[in-house]
Amino acid sequence: MSKTNEKLPDLLAEAVLKGSSPVPQGLVKVDGINYSKPEATDMKASDLINSMKKMGFQASTLGEACEIVDKMRSWRGKHIDELEEYDRKGSFDENGYQKTTIFIGYTSNLISSGLRETLRFLVQHNMVSAIVSTAGGIEEDLIKCLAPTYLGDFTLSGSTLRDQGMNRIGNLLVPNDNYCKFEEWIIPIFDKMLEEQEEYVAKHGKDCLDANTDVDSPIWTPSKMIDRLGKEINDESSVMYWAHKNKIPVFCPSITDGSIGDMLFFHTFKASPKQLRVDIVSDIRKINSWSMEASRAGMIILGGGLIKHHIANACLMRNGADYAVYINTGQEFDGSDAGARPDEAISWGKIKVGAKSVKVYCDATVVFPLIVAATFANGKPLLKPEETD
Repeated sequence: MSKTNEKLPDLLAEAVLKGSSPVPQGLVKVDGINYSKPEATDMKASDLINSMKKMGFQASTLGEACEIVDKMRSWRGKHIDELEEYDRKGSFDENGYQKTTIFIGYTSNLISSGLRETLRFLVQHNMVSAIVSTAGGIEEDLIKCLAPTYLGDFTLSGSTLRDQGMNRIGNLLVPNDNYCKFEEWIIPIFDKMLEEQEEYVAKHGKDCLDANTDVDSPIWTPSKMIDRLGKEINDESSVMYWAHKNKIPVFCPSITDGSIGDMLFFHTFKASPKQLRVDIVSDIRKINSWSMEASRAGMIILGGGLIKHHIANACLMRNGADYAVYINTGQEFDGSDAGARPDEAISWGKIKVGAKSVKVYCDATVVFPLIVAATFANGKPLLKPEETD
């Protein structure tokens, strides 16, 4: 006969069935979406993300990112009339109240993708204050106004594509002809910019090249050059067009690291012995000053590398950003800035201690459209001031 009341060995009881301490107050129960409920049918983005907040993993960080973005864009400070004249700096809303200066940074592959249209929406509607991009993030936006980028496949043969004059960006394809069209478009603009530069130098002397303080002078900086290209493209599908239209500065310290750099290189031969001068020092002063003057500063970083650090380092000049949302797939085991979590930036003073920050580990093309749909584009009133702190 079997023993039905045999005692469980003490070792097993201790190892497997160890009792729990009392559950701390305030812990949230893991929960997901009940698709059986009528309200779960064809949900709005904001409702979907709200339902994902308790799922755990990156679903929960996505929800947290949306909360931070909403706080970032909703914060309001004093009215401009309440401030002394020397304090009337930073960003103000249409009613004259201080608002968060929002820096958005993105890498070139995201403009090559269909995320370009999401970014254009933000710039078109003045929802961000300043942009930092790589050179590819500038030129690919302009090139798309001249010729399309196509969907391909990650597995296409590089040697075959080379023979076909096709360039692969992940699973996207860009014909070489697109860059030929870009050259035809941009070189005459460089000619005109050089002409304006030389006329200015002739009038003010060569010393003006070493003291570029005149905002309207044709002594070019990357941001001035990009603004000019946005003006010249004159195409409402372009992010750069709307940046020019809305006077949103676009910073690109790596302006020569791409097709624009190729075109500047080609232009040195065409224009020799003269050449365009591009002053990067004036732009670092400009972006750092924007950060220092901000009443509050927020960072939305899509990707990593130069764009991430350039914004974070600007925020260091004001002792850190007040809000930060990172979206990338980088890991920090190799010590890279791209993979670093917000906590590392806090150690440098690039994000304030106590600031609202999160990193979402995901491809930005997957989650950023959801974030924008649930926040900037949700059509709902902004949070009340007391809800943003």
